[in-house]
Amino acid sequence: MSNIVPSPEQLSADDLLIFAQVAQLHSFTQAANRLGRPKSTVSRRITVLEEQLGERLFVRTTRRMTLTEFGEQLLDHAQQVTVEVQAAWALSEQRKVQPSGRLRVSIPSDFANLFLVDMLAAFIALHPEVSLELDLSARRVDLLGEGFDLAVRMGDLPDDVLLTARRLTVFSSGLYAAPEYLLRQGEPQQPDDLQQHQAVRLLTRTGEPATWHLRNGAKQWQGVPLGRVTANSPELLMRLACTGAGIVEIPHQFALTSVQAGHLRPVLSAWSAPEHIAWAVFPGRRLMPAKTRAFIDMLHAALNE
Repeated sequence: MSNIVPSPEQLSADDLLIFAQVAQLHSFTQAANRLGRPKSTVSRRITVLEEQLGERLFVRTTRRMTLTEFGEQLLDHAQQVTVEVQAAWALSEQRKVQPSGRLRVSIPSDFANLFLVDMLAAFIALHPEVSLELDLSARRVDLLGEGFDLAVRMGDLPDDVLLTARRLTVFSSGLYAAPEYLLRQGEPQQPDDLQQHQAVRLLTRTGEPATWHLRNGAKQWQGVPLGRVTANSPELLMRLACTGAGIVEIPHQFALTSVQAGHLRPVLSAWSAPEHIAWAVFPGRRLMPAKTRAFIDMLHAALNE
């Protein structure tokens, strides 16, 4: 024998919201207009609700529509549902206007230290309800497994249907050295001359120094320069180059401040190194939290000034 009274999971909160609107406005037409739905849909949903509850909710005549005794009792519960739904929407809208909550971000330390200090300070000041947690380790974090909201990554990205990426900026690169190093060792005139120089070299994930790839129009050159220092920190390599330790390949944006200060000079300026794309990578959710969207927008603006 089936139950006469429906179980809670059989009742639709949406139907209760519709019922509350009809009861308050005493009109199917006005309720449909306010809800932005066809009148036929509103009428059908009220009929379904009455059938589920086993009692009529309205007494309908040609002139007026009034609640039954049961309808009046149900209205109290329907209005509570309406209040809760409105509160949920208000919370959602508030979070869109004022981001809040913990935001976990993974950023390469060199990237953060050289480019993002002012941006991070501005984000903290603009969004006091956000608790910002930064992971500046060199490792590639597992965004989903470790609960990160966002990661900044450089270069090519592996295919991952669970993640989404937004391009932040493109870094073009070149060779630089300290003026005193070039005065002491001489300045290379062509890429083959690099084999007579010392380089401070980037350490790859394989544990080997990165190969330099240079291009000048249709001409190309590649090789692994000589060097006694290898590290996985472009910032450290740049600072060592500033002391005269050797030639370094770094993004032009990294070198800009040191060049302006006279600590570095371009080397083989007609030749360029490959470009590197900076990406914001985040879980592929259709609805992005306001805190994440605000951070990415500020990140993009800071890197493209």
